[in-house]
Amino acid sequence: MKINIYYGGRGLMDDPTLYVINKMQEVLEELRVTVVRFNLFEMKNSIATLPQTLKDADGIILASTVEWHGIGGYMHQFLDACWLYGDKEKISQIYMCPVVMSTTYGEREGKLDLSVAWEILGGLPCSGVCGYIADTVNLEMNKEYTMIIEKKAENMYRTVNQKTASLPASNQAIKQMISVTKTNDLTPQESEQLSQYVSDESYVQRQKEDIQELTSLFKGMLEQQEPEEAAYIEDLKAHFKPEQGIRAVYRFRIDERETPLIVEVDGPRLNCYYGNVQKADVDIRIGSITLTDITLSRMTFQRAFMGGSMKAKGDFKLLRALDQIFVF
Repeated sequence: MKINIYYGGRGLMDDPTLYVINKMQEVLEELRVTVVRFNLFEMKNSIATLPQTLKDADGIILASTVEWHGIGGYMHQFLDACWLYGDKEKISQIYMCPVVMSTTYGEREGKLDLSVAWEILGGLPCSGVCGYIADTVNLEMNKEYTMIIEKKAENMYRTVNQKTASLPASNQAIKQMISVTKTNDLTPQESEQLSQYVSDESYVQRQKEDIQELTSLFKGMLEQQEPEEAAYIEDLKAHFKPEQGIRAVYRFRIDERETPLIVEVDGPRLNCYYGNVQKADVDIRIGSITLTDITLSRMTFQRAFMGGSMKAKGDFKLLRALDQIFVF
């Protein structure tokens, strides 16, 4: 049996969490369990690669200290990495015991936070340890506290060894019904390789530079192929469907273009040009990709606005009329 311990504290000598996991490690090793410790504060630049270490683990201990609010940034980074790059099929077979000690308020909330996060990842829960310790010396000198910790370690061993079943958790069902998180289609091997790239700061910097260079290149190509004074104007004119009684001035501030696109509608008359006006009935901020999707019938103005890819202020009645007078 192998159990990994991921410690998310700062490694301070008086951290009560260190005493707890040290004692749990002693008990587990006496039971002939292979225990491997990962101190996240020492591995801050390679946390993204740590989900790879879950491959051969039967169980894990997630340990953190609440010093002022919550379980701390290192542990959050590790859980994020598990969500992005971890092998979910493997995680679904791993038991997790949360250990959260507090020098302030919030140890119970921290323990619950870890348990919920691991269950959302698909993992299996174990009974954890949490407590408020103002002075680590009191923890070390109290034999009853030590016995509680040792019993928790023994219970974890039994749970992992016997592969104890647990009832389904509601957060799994809710996540499947309402989660809108985009999942990637990468294999576990590809996710593992991606995590290595992410942890390589020089590689990430090169990627950012390459993306910036490509953006400039394609922007230049776009401007050459589609002159600013003609872009989108022909599309708007070709799909204009006049509506009686609609009079409005729309100002489209397109992110990739310096000059706004002005669309003036007066009943059956339409006037489109790049320039500016002193006052517009509807002021719109939109990206060229979103506007192109609208002109290609992949999206409507209303959907773009509701989805946040288009922002607008002014007369919202006239904003809603856009999909009536421009039918793509």
